[in-house]
Amino acid sequence: MIIDIHGHYTTAPTQLGAWRDLQIAFTEQRGGAPDPAALRISDDDIRETLETNQLNLMNERGSDITVFSPRASFMAHHIGDLAVSETWARICNDLCARVSELYPERFLMGAMLPQTPGTGPATSVAELTRAVEELGAVTVNLNPDPSGGKWTSPPLTDRSWYPIYEKLVEYEIPAMVHVSTSCNPAFHTTGAHYLNADTTAFMQLLQGDLFRDFPELKLVIPHGGGAVPYHWGRFRGLAIALGKPKIEEHLLNNVFFDTCVYHQPGIDLLTKVVPTENILFASEMIGAVRDVDPRSGHYFDDTKRYVDATTNLNDAQRAQVFEDNARRVYPRLDRALTARGL
Repeated sequence: MIIDIHGHYTTAPTQLGAWRDLQIAFTEQRGGAPDPAALRISDDDIRETLETNQLNLMNERGSDITVFSPRASFMAHHIGDLAVSETWARICNDLCARVSELYPERFLMGAMLPQTPGTGPATSVAELTRAVEELGAVTVNLNPDPSGGKWTSPPLTDRSWYPIYEKLVEYEIPAMVHVSTSCNPAFHTTGAHYLNADTTAFMQLLQGDLFRDFPELKLVIPHGGGAVPYHWGRFRGLAIALGKPKIEEHLLNNVFFDTCVYHQPGIDLLTKVVPTENILFASEMIGAVRDVDPRSGHYFDDTKRYVDATTNLNDAQRAQVFEDNARRVYPRLDRALTARGL
């Protein structure tokens, strides 16, 4: 089975974006708060957006299951206050839950959290609880920078994050450490901010001792870990300088990387440097890079092709990357698939 642990509803019906525009206008005092009940998206609307996009590409590329969460750039936690974020998170999470209900053998739900700059992470616990207990979420996206590129939040090792970690451990779900839109013109959203955040999150975890307090916590760093695999020697050296244990002991029981890396040399490096047990298959399609690579003639985000081709994995290790690791790191995903006979 090919399990893609990183998918976003980037092709959601246009009504969603139109409703969000009204909400943004409200935060800018250009109108009243839109009523969530006024947003009408039919099952057929959802089917049309998926069957011509994600489902079509999943079938073409041989992917079986996608963990599907709200569009990352749409989370935009820097817009509005906590009430705005809570309303927006509920709407987006409900929509992704409907996707998993319509296609239970192809999609499992991931949730966004209503994070807001200046409010403690504990304010997101209620929606996290709802997403897991009522909607069936198997993971959440955790934004280490709700300010949108200004980095006003404390590091992920700060105790203010602990209420979220406690719930993640209780529910046996990992969090994907994933930022949203950058409102800082110095950082392009997908080309800089996302990759900066991946690298920054890993360094924060290296500096701290979070997993001493949460030995069962699982965090997934997307986009191949940003710069981390390429600078593995730097991080190993910094661990020594900081008086930390070896990276393998300090972080790799709890930190995992996905395969959202869009060329063969990148996947070759990832699979050579990072232990196979810590790599999870993902494509993030349809996402940051949507074009065909003129050198290969295939889509950049067809990452299964790269994993298939790398010589750094044998068949057993490829099975770990494609399926086994996801079922181990995402226990609720494993139970949901088992219940469906998968």
